[in-house]
Amino acid sequence: MNSISAINTCRALTVSVVALYAACSSVIVPVSADEIVQPVHAIAMHGAPKYGPDFEHFDYVNPDAPNGGTLRLAQRGSFDSFHNVIATGNAISTGSQETLLVSSVDEVFTQYGLIAESIEVPEDRSWVTFNLRPEARWHDGEPITADDVIWSFEMLTTVGDPFWRDYYKDVAQAEKLGKLRVKFTFKPTLNRELPLILGQFPIMPKHYWATRNFEKTTLEPPLGSGPYRIRDFEAGRFIVRELVEDYWGEHLPVNQGINNFKEVRITFYLDQTAIRLAVKAGDIDLERENQAKAWATEYNIPAVEAGWLNKVAFPHQLPSGMQAFAMNTRRDLFKDKRVRKALAYAFDFEWSNKNLFYGQYVRTESYFDNSELASSGLPTGAELNILNHFQDRLPPEVFDETYRAPKTKGDGRPRQNLRIASRLLQEAGWEVREGKLINAESGTPFNFEFLITNQAFERIVLPFAQNLEKLGIEMKIRLVDQAQYVNRTRSFDFDMIVAGWGQSDSPGNEQRNYWSSLAADLPGSRNLTGMQDPVIDELVELLIQANDRESLIHHTRALDRVLLAGHYVIPNWHNDSVRLLYWDRYSKPDSPIRVGVYTDRWWYDEHKAQQLEQKMQAGTS
Repeated sequence: MNSISAINTCRALTVSVVALYAACSSVIVPVSADEIVQPVHAIAMHGAPKYGPDFEHFDYVNPDAPNGGTLRLAQRGSFDSFHNVIATGNAISTGSQETLLVSSVDEVFTQYGLIAESIEVPEDRSWVTFNLRPEARWHDGEPITADDVIWSFEMLTTVGDPFWRDYYKDVAQAEKLGKLRVKFTFKPTLNRELPLILGQFPIMPKHYWATRNFEKTTLEPPLGSGPYRIRDFEAGRFIVRELVEDYWGEHLPVNQGINNFKEVRITFYLDQTAIRLAVKAGDIDLERENQAKAWATEYNIPAVEAGWLNKVAFPHQLPSGMQAFAMNTRRDLFKDKRVRKALAYAFDFEWSNKNLFYGQYVRTESYFDNSELASSGLPTGAELNILNHFQDRLPPEVFDETYRAPKTKGDGRPRQNLRIASRLLQEAGWEVREGKLINAESGTPFNFEFLITNQAFERIVLPFAQNLEKLGIEMKIRLVDQAQYVNRTRSFDFDMIVAGWGQSDSPGNEQRNYWSSLAADLPGSRNLTGMQDPVIDELVELLIQANDRESLIHHTRALDRVLLAGHYVIPNWHNDSVRLLYWDRYSKPDSPIRVGVYTDRWWYDEHKAQQLEQKMQAGTS
């Protein structure tokens, strides 16, 4: 996620690799006596790419979309850095970092060349070679070279965010084969995803960083190569990205019909209420609404009724992932699975959905919900065979119980569930004394803190706290600013938080960062619960090694089942649409897409904008 080697006759020529590439661009590459590798324009995780080498644009875009206009967006919180690849500061992207490859949004997982013009991968996927485009340039006019690629990889995996270290730990070597030619060789393990995901890391300019400290935050927008760059900003308040007029990649098929706005302005707000007011006032053009109550009640306004402000739920076909109340098992309080399971019975989703969410959500019961990757029923067939290898190390419930999140009548009185929770807590060594839950052995009370950074979650967490109080548990809710929240979660300094693990249709190496024992001890990783289970470690590796789509599905379901049996989280909810508000100044292709919303393919419609202005003036008068 490549380049062309010369055949034996070309090797004898005393010319540069770049010249060889230009002269021999159609030749195939013998890498051993019995294998020939041919450069390709794209690579799919399984099967073949949808788009051939001569494709002109993706089907879901309008290649004739005009460039122009401004898109005004909002973001909650603040920022203090533009250096977003290190685990320091509260950074925001400049929009100018590019990668070797880029994904299409109408395939499960296929990568097409961006900075890389072609890719070479052997059948066993034991290495990958990228051939860079000779026209690829940084914004200062300097060419993007193999030195930049190798330097970027080395910096990310040594001093960058720990995610990169874990993500690419199976890469054994990165080597320069020419000015525009880079090869990555892998460790002797089957990791079929590596050639694709190696196309995902940001390529950074070595010459730019030679005079700067890579490990420090910075408000100097780093040099990039992408279609946008920072034109103006005020720290913590706004940034303005402008379209680069002489962008080197404008002609590429993967860029046709996208990056259509001349300017993108992002304004930062302290809370979501202020953002909603800005949307309704017309100061923000487009906003995704994630709160069910606000979606149901906040936008019954004339602008929506008149069709000036569009309120649309776009259906999608993506895995929901897992949003949940995550318990930090690094804390002694949450080490016992019976305790974690008991706390789930105190969350009354049915009441919350009815009274807080206006019935808009479905309870999440899988780490891969809303997809074919989710486990269901009892394990059978290939999934059962996978789990049988670990039978002596897994609880019986993995094999003979179907995971179901605790349910209630939704009347706000979950007595039966609280009785079950009380029994589990008692089994785990806790007892109620004078209304307080006390550890029978140590005498310590069951008290903990729920850390949040979004005030909207207070109304959701408070009923949970009230139910816990009936069990004798004191849960304090602590609201902190975004910077403090980021620092505390990076260092795993919390008891319980609202966490989310997004999932794609093709899970792979990122699962290590989510669940592995190694990631549990790695500050900044996504293993927020601190789970350390050798079976989960092995299942993650087996998932990564899956050699076809069917095998991937079975291994993902097996992993899902074991994760659920650990009761590390209290699952929240999801829906199958993206709720969007946008002023009627924009157009988009008619074709729906599986991701629901992809605003990169939208464009500013001058005719619509003029009509909207006239309607608003007439309506106001």
